[in-house]
Amino acid sequence: MARHFARRDREACRDFLEWFDDADRIRGKLARLIHASAADIAFVPNAASGLGVLLSGLDWRPGDRILTLREEFPNNLYIAALADSRGLEGAEADWDSLESELGRGARLLLVSTVNYVTGFRPPLEELSRLCRRHGALLVLDGTQSLGALVFDAARIRPAALVVDAYKWLLGPTGSGFLYVDPELRGRLQPAIIGWRSDRRWRQVANLHHGAPEFPSGAERFEGGMLPFPALYGLEASVGLMLELGPERIEQRVNELAEVARAVLRGAGSELLCDREPHHDSPIIAARFPGRDAARLVEQLRERRILVSARHGWLRVSVHFYNNEADLERLGEALRELL
Repeated sequence: MARHFARRDREACRDFLEWFDDADRIRGKLARLIHASAADIAFVPNAASGLGVLLSGLDWRPGDRILTLREEFPNNLYIAALADSRGLEGAEADWDSLESELGRGARLLLVSTVNYVTGFRPPLEELSRLCRRHGALLVLDGTQSLGALVFDAARIRPAALVVDAYKWLLGPTGSGFLYVDPELRGRLQPAIIGWRSDRRWRQVANLHHGAPEFPSGAERFEGGMLPFPALYGLEASVGLMLELGPERIEQRVNELAEVARAVLRGAGSELLCDREPHHDSPIIAARFPGRDAARLVEQLRERRILVSARHGWLRVSVHFYNNEADLERLGEALRELL
């Protein structure tokens, strides 16, 4: 970021095409992170914008169904809820009834890789097979897992993945990306049209006038200038994760999550992961009988311990930069407060 602003001071915008060379390098690092091709990656400012690209570009037919899971992140719930107003059908399903709902027909399934409240972590390869069997496009929001848990697009085979990088990827706000499977990319109409919509956009001395011929890669969905300072910050965080190794990060995160669960149980909590399957993620939902989660969050913050309250649950999350001493402090604080 600092080098970019220093370069702007020195060169103004004279070398702006070189910034896009940098963007392609960052694209490549993101592709390595998720086991994809750089041509599959488009930059977006947030997950909602990525979903907008997908929803605006599909050739919807009257009555097409958009399906999501109950208690999903609002992005997904709102899209399903508003489907009726667009001549489509929206539906929410429980995990146990999802296969039967897919069997009734669905054009698109919107699901988070990890639920933002409960830590529910659906088996993504199984989910992908179900969608292919029933002819549904699988669109994943990876905001709550990318950077902590390994994501392999080649194995999971989603139609698309949207990620806001400011959470587990530790990127700046405004840095996000969209992965689009090559087969879908070929039939998804760009929703954002701008000077970079034509494949010859680098020929700035003589930009094409007339109908654009879209680039073949996912950059066709970007349209215009990119938020370069945010992207340089994202490159730094993704570079660190690639250096450490995504598999090593996931192993460490899982170790810390297991310690956190033990600490919370030891403090007398009820854990959602103990009641329901598929909650093996670094987001842990806990309740303490008779205690208000929001008040506990305030009391823990006073002790410089940062957790969240979501829908009545205390949400405790761990990342690779945490350690066992952090969790020991959490346990001590909870024992004092409860």
